[in-house]
Amino acid sequence: MAAKTKKTMGAKKEKRRFWLTIPQKLVRRPIIWEIGHKYPIVTNIGQASVTPEMGIISLEMEGRREDIRKVIAWLEGLTIKVEPVEIGTIEG
Repeated sequence: MAAKTKKTMGAKKEKRRFWLTIPQKLVRRPIIWEIGHKYPIVTNIGQASVTPEMGIISLEMEGRREDIRKVIAWLEGLTIKVEPVEIGTIEG
């Protein structure tokens, strides 16, 4: 087993929620599956509306802040719009 560095041992996990707006050209691509296989992130879908023209997904990500930032950069590189979910919009 590889030794853990101080950075990974002390890294605190957090949960963040985002709205993803997926363009038509990526609607059929398994984006959420890819996140879980490319990054050490746990995902949970809160809400989703997907049509052949576009997808809107409320996605919760749990992991280290640094890894969540990498996922966001990757998504934006794919032309997926990523916006934080305002507190309380899903709960209630």
